Amino acid sequence: MIACYAAGGGLGHLTRLRAFLHTLAVDDEVVVLSDSPFAADPRVSSGWTVRPASTGLAALAPDELVVDAFPAGLRGELTRPPSGIRVTHLARLLRWDAYLPLLPGDPPRFDRTFLLEPVGPAHEAHLRAVSAEVMPLALTDPPSEPLDVRGWLVVHSGPDAETLELLAYARDMAAMEGEDPPLTLVSPHRPDGLPSGVVHLDAYPAGPPGPGVERIVTAAGFNAVRQYAPWRDRHRMLPFPRTLDDQFARAARVRSTSR
Repeated sequence: MIACYAAGGGLGHLTRLRAFLHTLAVDDEVVVLSDSPFAADPRVSSGWTVRPASTGLAALAPDELVVDAFPAGLRGELTRPPSGIRVTHLARLLRWDAYLPLLPGDPPRFDRTFLLEPVGPAHEAHLRAVSAEVMPLALTDPPSEPLDVRGWLVVHSGPDAETLELLAYARDMAAMEGEDPPLTLVSPHRPDGLPSGVVHLDAYPAGPPGPGVERIVTAAGFNAVRQYAPWRDRHRMLPFPRTLDDQFARAARVRSTSR
């Protein structure tokens, strides 16, 4: 059995785990340790069981523990697991200067760490010091039907203020280009203050885009940047500040490699 530690209340960890399990064709029993309200959504779950993030490993006795994104947990709450458990880390970009003070004195060690995107030098140095093996991994999502909509897509799971800012950004961009495209918001819930004329769609996964999609507007989170990479010519990003994620660095890297 594989236990996946995905502390956090949103969709990001779960989308990454879903892709990881698909990429490695995992067919073992999977228990996801998460407090996210989306964890049990059948559209998100790939057949996994959900337990609270506080569930102790001793109660589960997994063969493998997968630690997503934060090498010692969201708040530095993870230390070394019991012996005999294979430990895998899924590493993505972090604001390492902000995360470093959260590391415990005896941080987890990993049998293998997968670099899902480039990380900063100090972050990578830590991962190499605590990992028996470090290697890149390109994630692939399970196949899904295209989003059959026309015009521009705005994709965001919240909060509402950010969703509305992305919609305003899309409308400003369209006006500057002399366009007036139909706008569809793909989000788990309809935000308060949704402008008239914007269609709300609760769809998961949010892609791939169908042939009628002319533009995709998102923040610069890991999953959005990765999933829409094949449509980079249509994808526009507006990074938002995060305590531990660095959306600005990610967006800058993507833009510099797309020239």
